[in-house]
Amino acid sequence: MDISVIIPTMNEEESIGQVIDSVQLALEGWNYEILVIDTNSKDRTREIAGDKGATVVEEPRRGYGRAYKTGFEKAQGNVVVTLDADCTYPAEDIPQLYSMLFDQDLEFITTNRFAKLEKGAMTAKHRLGNFLLTFTSNMLFGVRIKDSQSGMWAFRREVLGRIVLTDDGMPMSEEIKIEAFRKVRSREVPIAYRCRVGEVKLSSWKDGKRNLMFLYKKRFNRAHR
Repeated sequence: MDISVIIPTMNEEESIGQVIDSVQLALEGWNYEILVIDTNSKDRTREIAGDKGATVVEEPRRGYGRAYKTGFEKAQGNVVVTLDADCTYPAEDIPQLYSMLFDQDLEFITTNRFAKLEKGAMTAKHRLGNFLLTFTSNMLFGVRIKDSQSGMWAFRREVLGRIVLTDDGMPMSEEIKIEAFRKVRSREVPIAYRCRVGEVKLSSWKDGKRNLMFLYKKRFNRAHR
């Protein structure tokens, strides 16, 4: 199988159908799978995803990182691509990212949302928080990333055996980039980032504080390196 597209969900009935449609359109003719990792949605998310042809995996344990780890365990594709379930990321770019991995002999690609940020897609508070977290990631770990919180990645599945992911929450997003940029051939590329469909799940101050604390813990605690 060429590609596994992993989409974590929690109460995304307003948007999950559109996201799956966009993936299917982008990958028409490809050998791929769509894995929707649902963390106990109370709406019709699972039903809609299943009706659209996605494989729905129920993950009762909460956490953004936990959902992705479960998806990584289930993925069968040679390349793994991740998307949020809120229509913010450009599924149409998946074929280009896949080709870039092999044409440029890369192992991991992350994306920079700020290069083509749609008006209204991110609040000033979120932009500031992202800047601070990205600056801290670069300073503590010696990497060069412009968007440490982006949730769209494409990587060869074999990479998972060479990186260490310790967090089950939001910090996993920054951790996977730090690990990849330090250990495998990686690149950051620009993408369009759009206004989300549906309710915002992010708790800005709480998640931002946890992400920041995680960076220092990972840097200075040997058990998390």
